[in-house]
Amino acid sequence: MGKIGVELKINVNNIDKTKMYKGEKGNYLTMTAFIDTDEQDQYGNNGMITQKLNKADSDAGQKGAILGNSKVFWQEQGQATQAQQPPRQPKMEDFPSSEDIPF
Repeated sequence: MGKIGVELKINVNNIDKTKMYKGEKGNYLTMTAFIDTDEQDQYGNNGMITQKLNKADSDAGQKGAILGNSKVFWQEQGQATQAQQPPRQPKMEDFPSSEDIPF
């Protein structure tokens, strides 16, 4: 896969603010974007954005809140365009669990 441009939309009301942390330059929230450049849902989205959990919460079986959607709006030349792809609703099982993500 080459370079892509991705638009991210989140509902800030869904953020679990207890998971935010203070950094050197401000307050931070770690999110995870699941993006499938080959598929779109009926709204043209290519995936979703979830709030990343710490290992203890993840090990306890909790799932990160779904905060919003991701949409590929640009792909490097040579890549298939989204208009050529049939829409499909992404499912949670299409994306790795938080334990499978290396960061």
